[in-house]
Amino acid sequence: MESWNTPLPARLPVQPDRLKIHDTSSQAERHPGNLAEASLYVCGITPYDATHLGHANTYVTFDLLNRYWRACGLPVTYVQNVTDVDDPLLERATATGVDWRDLAADQTELFRSDMEALNVLAPDHYVGATETVDWVVQSVEALVDNGTAYAVPGVDGGPDGDVYFSIDAAEAATDWTLGSIGRLGSEEMSAVFPDRGGDPERPGKRHPLDPLLWRVARPGEPTWDGRSLGAGRPGWHIECSAIARRLLPAPFTVQGGGSDLRFPHHEFSAAHATAADGKPLAGTFVHAGMVGYEGEKMSKSLGNLVLVSRLRQQGIEAVAIRAALLSNHYRADWEWTPELLRQAMDRVARWRQALGLETAEDGSAVLAAAHRALSHDLDAPAALTELDRWAERALDRNAVDQYSAAPSSDLSAPDVRTVANGLLGLML
Repeated sequence: MESWNTPLPARLPVQPDRLKIHDTSSQAERHPGNLAEASLYVCGITPYDATHLGHANTYVTFDLLNRYWRACGLPVTYVQNVTDVDDPLLERATATGVDWRDLAADQTELFRSDMEALNVLAPDHYVGATETVDWVVQSVEALVDNGTAYAVPGVDGGPDGDVYFSIDAAEAATDWTLGSIGRLGSEEMSAVFPDRGGDPERPGKRHPLDPLLWRVARPGEPTWDGRSLGAGRPGWHIECSAIARRLLPAPFTVQGGGSDLRFPHHEFSAAHATAADGKPLAGTFVHAGMVGYEGEKMSKSLGNLVLVSRLRQQGIEAVAIRAALLSNHYRADWEWTPELLRQAMDRVARWRQALGLETAEDGSAVLAAAHRALSHDLDAPAALTELDRWAERALDRNAVDQYSAAPSSDLSAPDVRTVANGLLGLML
């Protein structure tokens, strides 16, 4: 699958890697390790509707991490999937009378254009679930072979052979235990499982929370050759597990996504990988907070969406949208308001006003201060405050001295515009 086109930013002077980031699985801030290179997997969209600001918040968050590592001189391998076959997509296609493949292609293209506008660096591998069914089949067969997956009989005249992952068998065979990744209690996991693709009441399952690995063919549904599994299609969590194992080290550096993916998605993606080969999926699990609107979490199911594409159609600059997102700490749950956007637009205007007034040393100073802020759990609000402070100094200096500094003669020193783009993705 084609990704989008976001030019890599100009190289910045290499900064020290002092990142401490909150790891959900350990519930602590930790350094991901002394890295020679970094690897990142961020779970992608199910393309049945347009990109809303909750999505954008997640992808801008992990773009910030990508840019931080690059500023430290680290090579980064970034993988993102597209769940281009799944129940919500098929249901929306049926409800609207559109072929599911056309719906997925259309919404994936809109997502690409939104990411490009928001200056999110494109992943090195942008992979659709429909492109990786063979990988999933091999993974599920391996789990069946080692006893951590099992088939169940059909229900109400349905076909036999749906394959589920066995929580109990995996816990007995590996170091993984239920809840060790997402850090939710059993009651909370049971409460959210049905709303996040789970089927706890399915007869024949060994544990109510056992997740689906392979859904055997039903009339009217897309299917693929599952070899020993029979014709069918992948479950959700095994998709990301299989893709990550093919394209990234085991374990890779950071698994990222929204906090609603802690369970069941990241919990079971990690469990599937560990059950297959005994290795952790990732070293660190990082989750972005939820964006609300009008008192509720922004979500497709509720319909309370503020769409990136619609804001752009209204003439809102994407850099202002990005600045508004970065003005909230990535782990926070927060509310989108018109006032937040207005403040971001004012900030962007002030930063631009100050650009022509910078001195030769300003870029290096802003880079050091903003990078230091990001080293503390990707504190983007603090980094933006450093831009504010620089702009205030530059504008005050100009008012007093009526002075506009000449560009730096030091070719290795970046200007503020280069720093804002390279480190924060802000195209000023």
